[in-house]
Amino acid sequence: QVAVVESGGGLVQAGGSLRLSCTTSGLSFDAYAMGWFRQAPGKEREVVGCITCCKGTTSYADTVKGRFTISRDAAKNTIYLQLNSLKPEDTGMYYCAAAPGVSSGSWCLIQRWYDHWGQGTQVTVAS
Repeated sequence: QVAVVESGGGLVQAGGSLRLSCTTSGLSFDAYAMGWFRQAPGKEREVVGCITCCKGTTSYADTVKGRFTISRDAAKNTIYLQLNSLKPEDTGMYYCAAAPGVSSGSWCLIQRWYDHWGQGTQVTVAS
């Protein structure tokens, strides 16, 4: 059975940093693209960024480019999302998800490829 579990959320002041973790089990980690998404209250879920299977290419939404970084530790079946220079508009529930076989940096930004989702971790940025 596949499991995707996020952790590391919390309350931080604007300008601060957080690191989120996403650990998977029950899937062939290297064969999956992994993505980070977020949803603010009253808004649709949006992509934050992703890392492809195979070459580990990363792609980011324009709103977080240069501030957020995704990395992967295959030995731990875990990906990370480093959030720097946080803004109040970064507040939301952050979700991690897995997409089988996605090796394109542009395709891994598309939500519909993801078929295994975590429960989310809350990030709140105070102004």
